[in-house]
Amino acid sequence: MTIKWVKVDPLVMRGEPFCYNTRLTVRQLLELRRDGYEVARLMREHPELRVVGIAHAYRYASEHRPDYGEFFDRDGRLVGPGLNDDEAAVLPEALRIPGVVIAAPKLD
Repeated sequence: MTIKWVKVDPLVMRGEPFCYNTRLTVRQLLELRRDGYEVARLMREHPELRVVGIAHAYRYASEHRPDYGEFFDRDGRLVGPGLNDDEAAVLPEALRIPGVVIAAPKLD
């Protein structure tokens, strides 16, 4: 069985895209990231989350920027801490998106 990590159902969460097996919408997850939540804290406070699910939510947002534009900076990166290289090591290559899923490099 293939898991659809981000689901959209008009009868669930008022049709807002949400993360599989959670009551967290993609928007709520992005708000937490923007507020400085790192992946370890997200998973500690929401043990139903999985790293791959978080990565899919971030990618979903990047593919639907008109709906989530407020969470992206001018350079096209998601605001807030992304996954570090160790956290992202378990992800398939298609999800290892720099600046979206994986933390953006520091600008000098």
